Amino acid sequence: MLRVIRNHRRAAYNAPSRDYENLTITPIGINPAFCPSYLLKAAQEDADLALELGEKHGFRNAQVTVIAPTGTIGLVMDCDTTGIEPDFALVKFKKLAGGGYFKIINQSVPYGLKKLGYSTSEIEAIVNYCKGHATLNGAPIINTQTLKEKGFTNEILEKVEASLPLAFDINFAFNKFNLGENFLIKNLGITKEVFNAPGFSLLEHLGFTKEEINKANDYVCGTMTIENAPFLKEKDYPVFDCANKCGKYGKRFLSYESHIHIMAAAQPFISGAISKTINLPEEATIEDIKDAYFLSWKMMIKANALYRDGSKLSQPLNSVLELLNGIEVDDRDEIREAMLSKDPVQIAEKVITKYISHRRKLPSRRAGYTQKAIVGGHKVYLRTGEYEDGQIGEIFIDMHKEGAAFRSLMNAFAISVSLGLQHGVPLEEYVDAFTFFKFEPNGIVSGNKHIKMSTSVIDYIFRELAITYLGRYDLGQVSPEDLRGDEIGSKRATAESNSQETINFTTITTEPVPKKEVETISYSQMISKERATTSLALLEEIKLAKIKGYTGDSCSECGSFEMVRNGSCLKCMSCGATTGCS
Repeated sequence: MLRVIRNHRRAAYNAPSRDYENLTITPIGINPAFCPSYLLKAAQEDADLALELGEKHGFRNAQVTVIAPTGTIGLVMDCDTTGIEPDFALVKFKKLAGGGYFKIINQSVPYGLKKLGYSTSEIEAIVNYCKGHATLNGAPIINTQTLKEKGFTNEILEKVEASLPLAFDINFAFNKFNLGENFLIKNLGITKEVFNAPGFSLLEHLGFTKEEINKANDYVCGTMTIENAPFLKEKDYPVFDCANKCGKYGKRFLSYESHIHIMAAAQPFISGAISKTINLPEEATIEDIKDAYFLSWKMMIKANALYRDGSKLSQPLNSVLELLNGIEVDDRDEIREAMLSKDPVQIAEKVITKYISHRRKLPSRRAGYTQKAIVGGHKVYLRTGEYEDGQIGEIFIDMHKEGAAFRSLMNAFAISVSLGLQHGVPLEEYVDAFTFFKFEPNGIVSGNKHIKMSTSVIDYIFRELAITYLGRYDLGQVSPEDLRGDEIGSKRATAESNSQETINFTTITTEPVPKKEVETISYSQMISKERATTSLALLEEIKLAKIKGYTGDSCSECGSFEMVRNGSCLKCMSCGATTGCS
């Protein structure tokens, strides 16, 4: 350990590579040209003291310095940024102790602009460009004057103005909860069906185009980025770069190489682990991952937590968002149709389909069993074939007294089920689909220990397979406990069988009820519309969260979409909860 501390001290003094002990890859020392003198002096004094105390008292099995994921701690401590880790966005929504939120720009931005030599008026213009003016006064196209012409009253405009400082998007201030349903119906003449529809935009309904809304939104709510801000010089852009692109107009972000160089500058003074997320864009390749690990090794970094944007299971939703972004239509019904034609579940299933597209053939000699039973007076022989691991791979169904046509249909059905099993269709899917099918022959079943009644031959077959291979004894009438020698039946069943009930029959005279024509709609259509409506609302929330700089995941504690990357986990900027890291 003393050798480690001596090498740490050499890094503090920026010693040449030949002075390090037993190191083939040398760390990055402090360059005095880029470090303030008071910080350099403090770092060298700490290194001297650590070595002096270590030589005097020795080191136990402990670390001198270590960096844990500090995102949550920094959030609670009200820090602008979380240590050496870059900020994830310049504009954030801060939660108030008494409830509610307010929008703030990173407080280091005005100080940084002042340090760069910008005047007070220039700083104010840059900050307003980034976080918005939070008022309709002076806004282009959509302002108090144009809204009054559309039917807005002074009272309603005051409500809108009061909500703008808290709004992430200008559309949030123009909703039924803020304006009131009575105003929408009586003053603007909008029906409930229209303004309750998912994705309804009041500003678009009033005749404003998307371009006009975007211009007003940039003025009122800000662009969330300093890029193209008035008065700001392009050479000063790198000072305000973040881990992710800022806002919908932001193009700049820190490369993975810069993250690694940041860690390399701090690593010589961290004797233990160093935890910091290295963000990569969605288009990152395997070569980029390899280069990142190789560069980390060359820089002598002890830990590397890579995260490629979109690598979580929520990636199919990102693909759907790209689909929606490419659709330039005003009709929300068309967007819902587009969603139905490209369901997120289908996207996720493509990987599975590709994996199981090849048939898994059974061995030439295989195990299985034959079960004889009588269903509704008709003999049924069920034979199975199994893989080496005991999984079912085929079935045969024989009914020797039935006609040739019925037997052929049952054989064809057995072959189709067998092919499905060999191509990866789970037995559970067949059980859920074919149990409780009702057709003749049906009724009492004899010859089976667990099944005593069935609604059809198909129902019996999949009850039997479910019990044997899935342990679904709930599909049988006789449980394994009932077959035990010491089982005498439950008290409840005995009490019920011994009790006597008197059933009274009363003759009721009914009159014919006139028939009413009822509009019918298929169950699948109803479910598809409900799923499309729910998915559309969820996707809009995720899309807004991603524009805002968040990951798009929801918090398991408070349900908000304000999750940011925190090492290999996520943390909530709203309540501080994490997905596993401290």
